[in-house]
Amino acid sequence: MFTKNDLRLNRSAGAIFTNMLLATISLFANGFGVYLTIQANIGVGPWDVLNIGASRTLGILYGTASITISYAILVIDILMREPIGIAMFIDAFVVGKAVDFFNRIGAVPQCTSPQTGIPMMLIGLVVIAYTQFGYMAAALGCGPRDTLMVGLAKRAKKIPIGAVSIALQSLVTFVGWLMGGPVGIGTLIFAFCAGPIMQFAFQTVHFDATEIRHQHLGESAKVIFARKHA
Repeated sequence: MFTKNDLRLNRSAGAIFTNMLLATISLFANGFGVYLTIQANIGVGPWDVLNIGASRTLGILYGTASITISYAILVIDILMREPIGIAMFIDAFVVGKAVDFFNRIGAVPQCTSPQTGIPMMLIGLVVIAYTQFGYMAAALGCGPRDTLMVGLAKRAKKIPIGAVSIALQSLVTFVGWLMGGPVGIGTLIFAFCAGPIMQFAFQTVHFDATEIRHQHLGESAKVIFARKHA
């Protein structure tokens, strides 16, 4: 079982930088998982419907669209005064550019049928789940989209967070679809399987996400720039 320790609590500048590296590597690998779900060619997850729809509409790279949308959400998170961590900025940039990188080198050919696409989608979700563990273990903040969902749930008050999540994902899927994003059986697989797969992955590495206390940006800055007293 993962236990709390100095590294995960980010009590020193060295621990913070180490965890920033951990988050970056994990998010780059997470981008490979996202890339696999796209190459499955049977529809993509809700947020990627929006990312790809924006990419096609604006004639820009997937990564550029993803980064633009991620930072726009990050601004909303800040305006809602939700806790912001260093890793949120890393998340907003690295995942999208990782997908662009794997696209550029043609890491995996695009599937041409559901018989190959469905296994590819499931493999991608497994990769996403395990790399999400590495990112969350860094304890430097959740992703912009998760923070947005939590912020909206706080303001919705009596509406369960699950309902808020469904409403938010339905909205981004619809908007992305209007812009030409790919919706299909893979979208449903992503929506219904991503959560259980992530839970299974966390159980196999004995990781409890609820035990992690994410460090806010201000707290990280105090640790990094704190003067050492004799």
